Amino acid sequence: MHSGVDTCRMSAGENPKQCFRAGTLSDAAGVSTDTLRHYERLGLLKKPPRTQGGYRAYPPESLDRVLLIRNALACGFTLKELATVLRVRDGGGSPCRNVASLAREKVNTLSAQIAHLVRLRDSLKRTVDEWDRRLEKTPKHDRAHLLESLSCTATQHADDSNGGEDESTGISRVTRTSGFGLRSKRNIVPNAQTARGG
Repeated sequence: MHSGVDTCRMSAGENPKQCFRAGTLSDAAGVSTDTLRHYERLGLLKKPPRTQGGYRAYPPESLDRVLLIRNALACGFTLKELATVLRVRDGGGSPCRNVASLAREKVNTLSAQIAHLVRLRDSLKRTVDEWDRRLEKTPKHDRAHLLESLSCTATQHADDSNGGEDESTGISRVTRTSGFGLRSKRNIVPNAQTARGG
């Protein structure tokens, strides 16, 4: 059975390197092969050469690139932002200040979203407390019309806690974040040497 690793064709005088096939790279990085092709279309990942058998042959540094993309996405960066940043870096530039600026913006956005969620939580807690009091006075088989009361309780609480301002940030817009970096399953591919960027 083929290991899913091929020897990259190198220029004369260079040592051969082990390349990933699409399936092996996707397994090692924890993404689908469709995701790899999507990254290629966006310019995040260089389109690899193909073997004589027609398979994509990703160079070993592709693994680090895909993990970099996944880690950045987990921290709130968008594919569009990454495409811009990586294009500059691949061209020899230093986009580090831009990256830091983008991260600061995300911190500010998250802070606002967290503040909103805290207000929403406190509002909902007060509503639940009111419901508990209502249920105590409602016979077991009678309706307490709890959901109908939301428009005049939770909304009012949210407005009061926000100083009457119109809050436009919704729960669905909260960015998924993670402080944990993703690690490759390097034991899948033997002798895979990777090039790391700053």
